[in-house]
Amino acid sequence: MAEFAVGIVVEKLTNILAQEAGHLDGVSEKVQQLRNELKWMQSFLKDADAKQGSNELVRNWVSEIRDVAYDAEEVIDAYISKAASHRKRDLITKPIDLYKVGRKIASIRSRIQEISSRRETYGVVSINSEGGEGNAANERLKWWRQPSPLIEEDDVIELVEDTKVLVEKLTSLEYRRSVVSIVGMGGLGKTTLAKKLYTHNDVKYHFDCKAWVYVSKDYRRREILQGIIMDANALNKEEMENMEKLKEEELLKILSEFLEERRYLVVLDDIWSMEAWDGVKTAFPHGKNGSKILLTTRNKEVALHAGPGCEPHEPRILTEEESLELLRRKAFPGRNRLPSELEKLGRDIVVKCGGLPLAVVVLGGLLSRQNNSPEEWRRVLHNISWHLIRGEDRTAAVLALSYNDLPLHLKSCFLYLGLFPEDVSIQREKLIHLWVAEGFLPLEGEETAESVAEKCLYELIQRCMIQVGRISSLGRVKTLRIHDLLRDLSISNGREENFLEIHHRNKVHTSTSQFSKSRRHAIHSCYDQYAFLKYSASHSRSLLLFNEEHNVKIVTNQIKITFLGHDYTLKFTVEKKLDFYKNFKQLRVLVLDGVRNSSLPSTIGYLVQLRYLGLKKTNLEELPVSIGNLLHLQTLDLRYSCFLERIPNVIWKMVNLRHLLLYTPFDSPDSGHLRMDTLTNLQTLPYIEAGSWIEEGGLSNMINLRQLGIGELSGEKVRLVISSIGRLHHLQSLSLMLQSQNEAFPMWMQFSQYDHLLKLCFYGRMETLPNPRQFPPNLLKLTLYYSHLQKDSIALLERLPNLRMLVL
Repeated sequence: MAEFAVGIVVEKLTNILAQEAGHLDGVSEKVQQLRNELKWMQSFLKDADAKQGSNELVRNWVSEIRDVAYDAEEVIDAYISKAASHRKRDLITKPIDLYKVGRKIASIRSRIQEISSRRETYGVVSINSEGGEGNAANERLKWWRQPSPLIEEDDVIELVEDTKVLVEKLTSLEYRRSVVSIVGMGGLGKTTLAKKLYTHNDVKYHFDCKAWVYVSKDYRRREILQGIIMDANALNKEEMENMEKLKEEELLKILSEFLEERRYLVVLDDIWSMEAWDGVKTAFPHGKNGSKILLTTRNKEVALHAGPGCEPHEPRILTEEESLELLRRKAFPGRNRLPSELEKLGRDIVVKCGGLPLAVVVLGGLLSRQNNSPEEWRRVLHNISWHLIRGEDRTAAVLALSYNDLPLHLKSCFLYLGLFPEDVSIQREKLIHLWVAEGFLPLEGEETAESVAEKCLYELIQRCMIQVGRISSLGRVKTLRIHDLLRDLSISNGREENFLEIHHRNKVHTSTSQFSKSRRHAIHSCYDQYAFLKYSASHSRSLLLFNEEHNVKIVTNQIKITFLGHDYTLKFTVEKKLDFYKNFKQLRVLVLDGVRNSSLPSTIGYLVQLRYLGLKKTNLEELPVSIGNLLHLQTLDLRYSCFLERIPNVIWKMVNLRHLLLYTPFDSPDSGHLRMDTLTNLQTLPYIEAGSWIEEGGLSNMINLRQLGIGELSGEKVRLVISSIGRLHHLQSLSLMLQSQNEAFPMWMQFSQYDHLLKLCFYGRMETLPNPRQFPPNLLKLTLYYSHLQKDSIALLERLPNLRMLVL
């Protein structure tokens, strides 16, 4: 992650040199030198990351690089903020400011040079260097990838349903060779299940020959081919001895010819990449009917690539009772049940394991070595995250390996999940908007940051690092969850990297050093005092409040918190305003969802770096005019803030706004007065009232809009909207809501030219439906609320060729 921190700074320095050249007199050369030195250090950080797990000196060295990169980022951000402020007031940046910047850059460069001088001492080399410097780390990682020796036959809880389904797949007689895949995160028991299948009588006697080979991340095609040949006895003893002399293509030919005349089963265990499959697939001929490849992988994408059209099998997790039985076998192998005084604690422990067999086995082994008293089990329960995270146990290493395999930007996306409370359902769109605001994503070409974020999200899902929660009616992911153990991993690594810090009621801060440099802070419950945050305010890039109490009905009006020395009330009481400007100058993300204040301080307008402002479900009655100063803001979320009667007409200044999330259509204030014609970057506008902004060009200028909902429509406004959306070539979802029950949508509505529209929703009466030819040709979902249409009219919709869902 030091590499990520350095990369962020290099990118910012590059942008400054390109955009601020005229304002860098006297320091331009220093900025250029700083960028070059940091860029040079990036080439060594991959090797350092591989070594730091087992070398404390290297770990400290990487930490120093990360710290100096963060310090450089603060200098840069401070300069950007000051330069923006001066330009806004038509001032020229003062020479004294540039002198200070130059002096700080010189100090940082000096630190970089001193850190760099110790690189060779620690044996850190460029990632492009030849040689075996990284072999020890690679061997250690390779060992962790081998199937766990901790799961013995007695430790297995047989999943009868999974076994039955997979045995049927393996013994079916397709004409061509087919692939059967078992997909799931590390520790789910994929290899154990595959072994059960491999030795199952129905499978064992079905095939003429079988072979099992471990692939792993650091696969070599030659070793895979040799392993299959040896396990399948494809060569005699003498030929085996000469196998090392054969070329890879010769090995491919030998194996293919051997398998051609046989019904075979080959298991490729722990395959990580599509390249690994592509490198060996030609060795597997279609041969006799019923030949199978059984592969296990953590990456669903690999499974689908190897067996297109064959749905991968994802083993279910253990139930609580199965987990408890497995824990009993390991912790008390000589007993038939847990001692009664430990059963409740045992259940709490296995719930923490989330049904992962490997995690249960590891904890069972840990408990078997403890004094089996309730006190000891409570202590283990309390410290379970620590034991699973610190690399002392097998489960932690398996999960950590999945994390270490992630590309750099995905590591940041994964660590960000640790900010959310345990077991919370994470909204997909919110997560994507937050990732974009943080700047984690590598952008190429004309692809939007949101599109890249979607790909990152689905890659994490494919890698089983995050779980799908709810799915929309059209099959799109709506909510996500992160497994407890993976969340613990993200928090542990995030803290170590100064990436994040979590604050909650049960955690007592004894010192400020552990979180003073954390870049992101999440508050998960109400405090009496929040003063500790002032120590990290200057370093903070994100502040997210997740106060659980906001969802609880509280009668008393005495609930208060003190935040940075200011009263901040949760429930409808008079409060003083927070001074954001003095404490959090560099915030990019501020989430105050559910906070019960009636107003925000005007100084929020000084948060010029802010990209995401979350004010969902608040009691805000007004917004300060100063929010118009948030020129970099990308997301403004005001949904369900139903006391907000008016928004100041400054939204038009936020020219970088991409997602404007206002109210529900049921209890919405007047928003039709807003000027909107400058919001050419806007992508999401799920609800807004019709108003003069439409006639003034606000709608037709939103050329990047993907989602649009407009309420309070009358006949003339409907015509204006339909004519305006002709320029919105990216629009995928449109909702139109009439002003009153006396209004009706006109029959002449024409959408056939909008082939990009996938979802269409009408709230209001219709005399009759438009002709099916007038609907968007690629329409997938049509919603008709309060239409008063007759059945015979609705029957015409069967002529829509791509319609999947009709909601009435």
